[in-house]
Amino acid sequence: MKRFYKTAGVAQADGGWTVALDGRAIRTPAKAAFVVPTPALAVAAAAEWAAQGEVLDPRQMPLTGFAYAAIDRVAPDRAAFAADLARFAETELLCYRADEPPPLVARQAAVWDPLLAWAAARYDVGFTVTSGIIHTLQPPATMARIGAAFDALDAFRLAALHPIVTICGSALIGLAVSEHHLTAAEAFAAGQLDELWQAEKWGIDPLAAASLAARRAAVDTAVDFLDLIEQPVTMQEGATC
Repeated sequence: MKRFYKTAGVAQADGGWTVALDGRAIRTPAKAAFVVPTPALAVAAAAEWAAQGEVLDPRQMPLTGFAYAAIDRVAPDRAAFAADLARFAETELLCYRADEPPPLVARQAAVWDPLLAWAAARYDVGFTVTSGIIHTLQPPATMARIGAAFDALDAFRLAALHPIVTICGSALIGLAVSEHHLTAAEAFAAGQLDELWQAEKWGIDPLAAASLAARRAAVDTAVDFLDLIEQPVTMQEGATC
């Protein structure tokens, strides 16, 4: 689509803030009202629209994309979306450990054990840790509490956690990010520990490096989105970018 507007700004809307193109509020791909919870997020999304060239490139508007997902995909059935993310705890990455080599075993313990300890204390649960890839059930009480933790999150936070949880293969890493226990860099390092260790030891080809970089960028953007939800700024309605 060619650019059809001159200015991108923000305005107050019913229930939050919106992006206005030439003074008109935008809508989502599903034609829903584009309303985000904080002016900080609205300003960042408007900046993405303002930075577009003659042809719109959605790949250069990831924050807008996260907001679209929250409104169109998550909000209509927030509970089901939360449950899908919580199910990653059934095969929780942090609970499946390598048998060898010893350096990898040691790194997993050094990075993952503190995260399991944090989650156990934070949610008052226990985890079953195993070696190898044979599926091991987690205690029902643990799954219930992890499920409740995700169910307590709103649609915007769930939309942001989706790439973190799926890329890392870990419900607990996602929750740790949402609780500000992990930074984006720490979350990615924990979630991609095995691949990063292999790259350090054996090197990495260009295609794998590009894939790793794309995943890192997705996690970084998701954390930026979370920060914008929780760090509102004061601004004048109708301001343009």
